[in-house]
Amino acid sequence: MAKLAKVLEEPEEKIADALSGLSADYENRGLNILRKEDEFQFGTNPANAELIEKLVKSEFTEDLTKAALETLTIIAYKGPLTRSEIEFIRGVNTSFTVRNLLLRGLIERIENPKDARSYIYKISFDFLKYLGVTSVDELPGYRELQHKTEEVIQGNMNHAT
Repeated sequence: MAKLAKVLEEPEEKIADALSGLSADYENRGLNILRKEDEFQFGTNPANAELIEKLVKSEFTEDLTKAALETLTIIAYKGPLTRSEIEFIRGVNTSFTVRNLLLRGLIERIENPKDARSYIYKISFDFLKYLGVTSVDELPGYRELQHKTEEVIQGNMNHAT
């Protein structure tokens, strides 16, 4: 959103309002506006998924393995994460699984701002499209997990002082 505001030379609030208006306008049409963090992208309305699947061969036709589903869930609910953080949570090497999720376009890899020698992994717009949601906030139990995580962090900080 900040990039749009800069390019259009408009305040971020005005851009946010415009995007909200577009989202509402497209709600009953063939398109949705997807949001991931501070990025936006047009996507197909989930109601049209069957038609789109007939028109375009989907790379998601093969089922995901249990390992892939576990890894994808960790990234969706806890990400962005480094591969070592994912492996710590899963307890196994995830190189092959992460690579396959990258190839399918369900996750993306970006440089780790804290350590130039590693990458962090986060969900992609294709992940949102695949599930038919417009934001990770729509994932089952996402907000509750975030709330509990904040409580645990606050509790740990209170005990440390």
